[in-house]
Amino acid sequence: MLAKLTSKNQLTLPKAVVDGFGNIEYFDVETRGGQIVLTPVRIHAVDAVRAKLAELAIDEKDVRDAVAWARSTVARRVAEPKARYDARKPKKLPRNKRGS
Repeated sequence: MLAKLTSKNQLTLPKAVVDGFGNIEYFDVETRGGQIVLTPVRIHAVDAVRAKLAELAIDEKDVRDAVAWARSTVARRVAEPKARYDARKPKKLPRNKRGS
């Protein structure tokens, strides 16, 4: 089977070859003795997240710091005094004090 290399360095693999691997989107590419070797690779969501973190140069310390910040922010909001919330609500007069 032949595969054509396009002007954009893209290679279209024959359908018969790709169908034999199931639902594969990525291939590891290497050269061995003048040959191009493609190895199917299954990318899991975790792998994609790790790759993005590496691309953005985010390390474990950055993640720990972000989680700590988020937890402290949530804790502050949960601990916000109820009176502060109640002060924003309009006060209701008792039934006997309402003017009608």
